[in-house]
Amino acid sequence: MAATTTNGAGSAQHAVGRNHIVVFPFMAKGHTIPLLHFATALSVHHKSLRVTMVTTPANLAFARSRLPSSVRLAVLPFPSLPPLPAGVESTDALPSPALYPTFLRATALLRAPFADLLASLSSPSPPLVLVSDFFLGFTHRVATDAGVRRVVFHGMSCFSMAISKSLIESGPPPPGCGDFHVPRMPEHVKITAVEMPDTIAKISDREDPVVRFVMEDIGESDVRSWGVLVNSFAMVDQDYAAPFESFYQPDARAWLAGPLFLAAGEESMKREEELDPEGCLPWLDKATEPVVYVSFGTQAHVPDEQLDELARGLVQSGHPFLWAVRSENWSSPVDVAPHGRVIRGWVPQRSVLAHRAVGGFVSHCGWNSVMESLAAAKPVLAWPMMAEQHLNAKHVADIIGAGFRMNIVDNKVVVDRAEVEKMVRRLMDAGSKEGREMRARAAWARQEAKLAVSDGGMSHMALLKLVDELQGSYDRDVTVGKKDKTEA
Repeated sequence: MAATTTNGAGSAQHAVGRNHIVVFPFMAKGHTIPLLHFATALSVHHKSLRVTMVTTPANLAFARSRLPSSVRLAVLPFPSLPPLPAGVESTDALPSPALYPTFLRATALLRAPFADLLASLSSPSPPLVLVSDFFLGFTHRVATDAGVRRVVFHGMSCFSMAISKSLIESGPPPPGCGDFHVPRMPEHVKITAVEMPDTIAKISDREDPVVRFVMEDIGESDVRSWGVLVNSFAMVDQDYAAPFESFYQPDARAWLAGPLFLAAGEESMKREEELDPEGCLPWLDKATEPVVYVSFGTQAHVPDEQLDELARGLVQSGHPFLWAVRSENWSSPVDVAPHGRVIRGWVPQRSVLAHRAVGGFVSHCGWNSVMESLAAAKPVLAWPMMAEQHLNAKHVADIIGAGFRMNIVDNKVVVDRAEVEKMVRRLMDAGSKEGREMRARAAWARQEAKLAVSDGGMSHMALLKLVDELQGSYDRDVTVGKKDKTEA
């Protein structure tokens, strides 16, 4: 690296000069939103830093509305790759799940324009770090070629990431083995084959396009990263940080700096509250009894038959509900108006969960949703759909104890209305022993989350130390380079 030729006096100048952080999220809402919060948190807690968020034209307005003016936006043209429709630049905009592999391949074509962008941002000195999503594996080589450290972001917990990496290394268990201990994890961590992430279960099938992308386009770029940014906090995830770190290069560290939306501060919360096009918050203001909030995220495909049964079960439960439905074509087989409200557009989920009227959350258990429910002290009925969500459901229900899981034998089997009704009533029964215990654990998690991001808290310190250690790592390179030159 060029830094190895500078002298000792130039070392401090080199570190101080590197005050620019570049953030590059994968184009999926669940991956993008926490990095928007990360960029905001940096601008709040590190006033001397310059922060640039990389986005694409169709995602620009979404990012701009959620960032302070101090964060710069750099726009890359999104590649054209038929049959992906023009203008589809985020996974939630895909007209069909079948286009997901094509979307992944399109993002890989951003390598050349991103290299040009990083070069343009390297004057007068290179950025301090690139923080990029693991799906954008090409960014590791681009950053390395530019002399820039790369910190990788997964959007998952240490718990689920460590299990996933362990299962890739050891291979899936034999059929019919029941629950089994996951290598490298604490002894209490046992899972079943049903709880394995879809891609992990198919990891040996190189004909699967997503598996092929993970193995070929991402490859070793993830584990060669300087460190990992984790949207979690120590009291719920610290026990799994060391097992997770063991898959990376020796000095790499998992930086638990979350919940990132809390680290971003109150102004970030106010900006979100203003982004309520469907009027969810005013509707909740009028609620006279506890409301069930239902959402399966922006990416999971829920069949119409399951939506039908869910609608009937929610109505039969007798509890008012606010339900975010992503399907544009589905229509309810029952009249929901007297009982609740179906939302088709954007929901300010964090603000909804924090609302006093919401008494429980029926969730797919994406990690962002888990963090938001814990920070709001709301119990969860975990109904995982895809990816690592079964592991998140296990984490929140069986380990943290802030919820319970829907009875799911197979993701392809429809849960009927009677089961939905029973489970929703169970979730909303705050007076039962289980209800009291779930809410106590959720309240504990909320307190610990707030402490983590407060001054002196572990997440707050992780955010500060991340920048300090990055600057120090370049100084160490300079010192090593000077020593090597002297010895030569």
